[in-house]
Amino acid sequence: MAPYESDDMTTAGDVDEPRTGRRRAARYVVPVTVMGVAAATIGLVPALADSGDPDLPEITAAQLIEKIAQSDVERLSGTVKITTDLGLPNLGGLENSLTSGAMGRGDDGGSSADPSAKLTELASGTHTLRVAADGPDRQKLSLLENAAEYSLIHNGEDVWGYDSGSNEVYHGTVDASGEDREQRPPATPKDFAEQALKSVDDTTSVTVDGTAQVAGRDAYKLVVKPKQSGSTVGAISIAVDHRTGMPLKFTLTPSSGGAAVVDVGFTQVSFDKPSASTFDFTPPKGAKVTEDDAPAKGREHSGKPERGPKSEEDLGKGLDGLKMLGEGWNSVAVLDTGGEGGLPTGGTGGPGGDLGGFLGSLGDEVKGDFGTGTVFSTRLVNALITEDGKVYVGTVTKDALVKAADAGK
Repeated sequence: MAPYESDDMTTAGDVDEPRTGRRRAARYVVPVTVMGVAAATIGLVPALADSGDPDLPEITAAQLIEKIAQSDVERLSGTVKITTDLGLPNLGGLENSLTSGAMGRGDDGGSSADPSAKLTELASGTHTLRVAADGPDRQKLSLLENAAEYSLIHNGEDVWGYDSGSNEVYHGTVDASGEDREQRPPATPKDFAEQALKSVDDTTSVTVDGTAQVAGRDAYKLVVKPKQSGSTVGAISIAVDHRTGMPLKFTLTPSSGGAAVVDVGFTQVSFDKPSASTFDFTPPKGAKVTEDDAPAKGREHSGKPERGPKSEEDLGKGLDGLKMLGEGWNSVAVLDTGGEGGLPTGGTGGPGGDLGGFLGSLGDEVKGDFGTGTVFSTRLVNALITEDGKVYVGTVTKDALVKAADAGK
């Protein structure tokens, strides 16, 4: 069995050959630096298929990255399975409370169909998604739950979110220019691969590791690894469709070993044009409809927070004092909150209650040239909060985080 093969894989439909007139997938950006990386960084020796895997033409890592960059797939439909295991602690009732609040079911009267909250569920556990796309103006993503389904539909300038469990509908619009159409959490192998390939530089090893089958399609396996020690990222494996260049599966394994932190891949895929009715939506009878009355171009003046994740540049502008230490996979973001004292403290019944003690119990106290602080760890991201009010965050080990804090003192 090929490394990416699973029992529920099905054969996809025929693939449309790339058309000269079709708009390139400009949203899928591979930095120019990727194409100019030194030969020592990207493996130039073609990898041969292992026995039992698809027998495909030889290809180098540089050629495969270029194939991904030139992929112009804009029409597809299929099923995606996504599993995320960051190793977060079990917060019990507190976790349920936070989830309930994020879903807009608290006193603020928000809608459970708001995608900015609903799709955060993808950050943990295993989920099945149905996806469909027909060019830049029509996409649909459905999150399948035990007894309900959540759908997010983009059709022209309209964006609809529908939660069948609560029978609630969210309706908003997007900028006709398309500037904010990509403001959503990553949900497909292509989304995750895009972010991974942005990290490719001279601190990265990129190779082709044979071939595999994903959703019944022959694919190459591109493997991205940090050259540096100290990163929590062990390896990133991307299965790339050999005909279209479309990423079909993305797997991130931690340097600590064990199960993947992120594993997302198609179990069924077709590159035929979806039916136009796939993207039609009319609020069901009796559904509660929440309108987002903030125009896409005027949200900064509306007093309402912008939907979806911001770009790195926007985040930098919004976080005064944010700076970066280190390079490549060992980069650490540093934010000076300006407040000394480390974690919030306070006795039972006081303003902070036992919050400081509770948070401290979830982390490890560390000391260094920087002073004293607490490290909070997941299987991928670690954060250090120091007593002088600084926060260090990165995909690096606890020891590397402390070293970064010492160096940034």
